[in-house]
Amino acid sequence: MLALDAAAVREATPWSDLMEAIAELLADGSANVPQREIHNVGLPGGGTGSLLVMPAWLDTELLGVKAVTYYPSNAGTDLPTISAGYLLFDGETGQLAAVIDGDELTLRRTAAVSALAADLLARADARRLLVVGTGNLAPNLALAHAAVRQLDAVEVWGRSPERAAATARRLVERGLPARPVEALDAAVGRADIVSCATGSVSPLVQGDLLRPGTHVDLVGAFRADMREADDTAVEAATLFVDTLDGAVLAGDLAQPLKGGIIAPGDIAADLASLVTRSHPGRTSDAEITLFKSVGFALSDLAAARVIHRRIGTRTLGAPDGDSSSS
Repeated sequence: MLALDAAAVREATPWSDLMEAIAELLADGSANVPQREIHNVGLPGGGTGSLLVMPAWLDTELLGVKAVTYYPSNAGTDLPTISAGYLLFDGETGQLAAVIDGDELTLRRTAAVSALAADLLARADARRLLVVGTGNLAPNLALAHAAVRQLDAVEVWGRSPERAAATARRLVERGLPARPVEALDAAVGRADIVSCATGSVSPLVQGDLLRPGTHVDLVGAFRADMREADDTAVEAATLFVDTLDGAVLAGDLAQPLKGGIIAPGDIAADLASLVTRSHPGRTSDAEITLFKSVGFALSDLAAARVIHRRIGTRTLGAPDGDSSSS
């Protein structure tokens, strides 16, 4: 059985390969993807965390399942708020083939989905990226977006200026023109693409600050009580989602839907419709587009499939201790 740590996952999942694999499975439509399950988990000292279970499979090829925990009580500590593990099974025999670092897999595929959607929705001349959030996903978002477009400026905002500065430094080390910012509203007003990856329960992005033509990318806040953009932003934008069933359960859409600010028919298309061009996406340079992503098991399977293809079937079936699995 193969065991892949975070470094191995990063090496095996180049951004271009990931985006292509996700688009391929979305366009093909042959994967089986049940609705993910979300369970509440009591936390020490009170509060509520989450356990998510996300299976997906391709008959006779691959079967995968990811388990994810969300512990907001870890915020501000050295521990991540999200932890995950991914099990990959052989689709022909049902045998466990690989245990994959689910944290890195999630970071990579989430950022790839974000950049893929922006590639289809943002203006072709979009060059200024604002990343809202300073968790492990933040630098991955910037790097994934940089893989599909030339970025002239990358600004990073977080509740902690120190963490924003540290994130920006990491990006500068990777060759991006990044800098931290302390004034979020001003940064929103000059961005071409606003990419949010937070667990905020109150809106951070104010719609009346968005310039015409801005693309808003909301990939954090996955529960109904979470929110990254306000009603004005949602009402002003043409709305797109990764998957309809999952995205409407997150607060950025669930709350304005419940409040009558938007109706279900206001959601223009999902990512599969964009990939297959059954929806044209952006229709003018002045249009504000908003993409809401909560994560979907098909993208996890696509990432695992990239690993499978790059490392090879022979390696996946190798005995424990095979040096080729490192």
